Amino acid sequence: MKPLKVALLGCGVVGSQVVRLLREQSADLAARIGAPLELAGVAVRRPGRKRDAGVEADLLTTDAEALVSRPDVDIVVEVIGGIEPARSLIATALRAGKSVVTANKALLAEDGATLHAAARQGGGDLYFEASVAGAIPLLRPLRESLSGDHVHRVLGIVNGTTNYILDKMDTSGASFTDALEEAQALGYAEADPTADVEGFDAAAKAAILAGLAFHSRVTAADVHREGITEITAADVASAKAMGYVIKLLAICARSDDGSSVGVRVHPAMIPRSHPLAGVREAYNAVFVEARSAGELMFYGKGAGGAPTASAVLGDLVAVARNRLTGARGPEESTYADLSVHPMGDTVTRYHVALDVADKPGVLARVADIFAKHDVSIQTVRQEGHGDDAQLVLVSHRASDAALSATVGSLRELDIVRAVASVMRVEGDETP
Repeated sequence: MKPLKVALLGCGVVGSQVVRLLREQSADLAARIGAPLELAGVAVRRPGRKRDAGVEADLLTTDAEALVSRPDVDIVVEVIGGIEPARSLIATALRAGKSVVTANKALLAEDGATLHAAARQGGGDLYFEASVAGAIPLLRPLRESLSGDHVHRVLGIVNGTTNYILDKMDTSGASFTDALEEAQALGYAEADPTADVEGFDAAAKAAILAGLAFHSRVTAADVHREGITEITAADVASAKAMGYVIKLLAICARSDDGSSVGVRVHPAMIPRSHPLAGVREAYNAVFVEARSAGELMFYGKGAGGAPTASAVLGDLVAVARNRLTGARGPEESTYADLSVHPMGDTVTRYHVALDVADKPGVLARVADIFAKHDVSIQTVRQEGHGDDAQLVLVSHRASDAALSATVGSLRELDIVRAVASVMRVEGDETP
């Protein structure tokens, strides 16, 4: 059959792997699709740069706009990242009736509405499995396999860099700085790790997951975000002493009455018995909890050139099949139109560490503050250090607003030297 022509935007770590797989698996891909795929061109910023993929010079171009506008191009694969020019290029391709496969989580989380509208206008497909959790097939199950079910929570580790850092802090006792430097040396963390360690990457992925799970439009701006830069070796040691481990979690959940959703990314303590506690190094894992399906867990490599390219190729096969048969994949589903409730309404448990004066009556005064804000204490542990002591309290379930007010009042007590740490506790259903 006549080949389907593919335009590739970007030929970096992921793009070069896409080219490699297209060539190495060309016969298999053609058999699976029903027609061969042909690389029409590759848009790059520096055509003279040496590339692992060994792309022929006549395929390289710096004019991405002209490439996506070519009438002979059937499918556009975007792996350049960022907001612009990716948004304009993808929208141009979609409005022209081409199908698009993208790995651009930041763009989808910020302005996915524009891309989905362009896909509806042009009648092509927009697939983006590679935007979340690399090679792990996660988005398609949410968008298709579970479309007949009622998802009420998505909980997981979706950033390999932060998981590697926290894992090393837990297993070796390393500081955050030392663990980050090790992650950078191994290529798990960028020279500027801000997007990872401050939670921006995970927040974008959480927005995409929530939108698919709850059939509502969720953007990165809707996600409560906290990073891991303030996590200390003392926090990790305290968690270990309690039988917990610290992970950066993405949590998307319906409210109890189903009228709204909460979407958040932050470090949290989880019991070592929890399956997510055993997710090591740079791996990702995500739990999906649905009414009929129950608990499902997706686990695997969440980043890297080859794993991400695997997800891109899976989407490429799907959209190519659709073009041959005249079919279309699922469109954006936002019919539920659930609102995103503020972080203050979120209910969970908390671990609070206080540096206090070591004298009689301290615990009573601290407990009185908790009671004043209607936050119940589950456990208390105190360790003395001369004239000072550390008081570690774990609460029962309470709203984030109540806990914030409690911490604010604790800071005003003359007996509290410092609020050393405040961390949420997840994965434990203790009331």
